[in-house]
Amino acid sequence: MIMRPGQQLLLPANPFFIWFSLLCALLLNMLPFGRVAWMPDILAITLVFWSVHQPLRVGIGAAFLFGICMDVHQASLLGQHALAYTALTFFAITIHRRLLWFTVPSQAVQVLPLFLAAHAIELAIRMIAGGIFPGTSLLLAPVIEAALWPVVTVALLAPQRRAPDPDENRPL
Repeated sequence: MIMRPGQQLLLPANPFFIWFSLLCALLLNMLPFGRVAWMPDILAITLVFWSVHQPLRVGIGAAFLFGICMDVHQASLLGQHALAYTALTFFAITIHRRLLWFTVPSQAVQVLPLFLAAHAIELAIRMIAGGIFPGTSLLLAPVIEAALWPVVTVALLAPQRRAPDPDENRPL
């Protein structure tokens, strides 16, 4: 792959770190913060991140399983989060090559429609099943998720930025 000028060469991602970060995001989503509509979905951000950076390791099947776990945890309609996460992961994998050419703040703008679509899918399924409309504060969640994209990018790429063999003659 051709890299942008000035882009740092990254080490390969450790599969254990990928799945550990996804499990941590799942547990973070399961913390009892209360049910507010504007709360960002950390698992969705992490799924999109790894779908963009490692599409062969984190795919639609993993998104479906994490979605089922979230549906069971929140006692929501079975498949609500699963459908939203699978659609989110599908579109993230679809745009992953183009997305990596942008800077991280530009990537945040590019993934905002993905997060909007995922929340729209969840809302549509909830409304079809006879749920109540959570209010316009639901529109804050995708914006907060897009704003968290740079933070998640720095945190999850940190283990890959280490120099494997530092040498004064070969700085990486």
